[in-house]
Amino acid sequence: MNRRSTVGRYAVAGVVVAALAALALAVSPEAALSRLRWLADDPVRFGVAVVALAAVRPLLAWPTTLLAVAVGFGFGWVGTPFALALVVGTSLPPYALARAGRLRLRGGSGTDGEPGVADRFCRAGERFAAESGSVRAVAGTRLLPLPSDAVTVAAAAAGVKIRPFLTGTALGELPWVLCGVAVGVSLDRLAASGGSLVDPTVILGMAAVGALLLAGPLYRTFVRPESAASA
Repeated sequence: MNRRSTVGRYAVAGVVVAALAALALAVSPEAALSRLRWLADDPVRFGVAVVALAAVRPLLAWPTTLLAVAVGFGFGWVGTPFALALVVGTSLPPYALARAGRLRLRGGSGTDGEPGVADRFCRAGERFAAESGSVRAVAGTRLLPLPSDAVTVAAAAAGVKIRPFLTGTALGELPWVLCGVAVGVSLDRLAASGGSLVDPTVILGMAAVGALLLAGPLYRTFVRPESAASA
């Protein structure tokens, strides 16, 4: 199959989904919820729609937590494993693309023959992943309120293998998935009351845990070598 035509079809699909999202934002929350309710009336139809959304999500750079919100709305708490599987699965296309481009990044160099910025970034990521352990690095970084795809690309650039990447992604995204499912379960009530979707203290708590997991390896990777060199 022609790669250009495949990319073109994905681009068209992304434009269509983005247009539908723009239309959804233009109507009232109750109208948007009524469309979700229509999908949720048929579990199979709703599941297919959510899987399709997960497939095009990387093209639109939408937050992965939206998938958990949708699953929570359609399936409730019982859909948590499905939501986690979707979140992990939707990280694979960016990971594969970043891994494919990693060799070219590592081969880049500056005008003076020194390693280029991309090459230094990859080497720093490799040192950090080796110091902290790949699973811990990925899981801790995903607990931080950072764009999911940025974390995915950084992990691929650091040479994290597929198994620790998937394990770390599942562990780090699980709290976000639980928050998203909780929002989806309560979406009708939240829309009616105008309440906050996620308590900021929950986000701060997850960020604190992620920072604690990463603080030691970050210090040993980037601070201690410099201190030793200066001494």
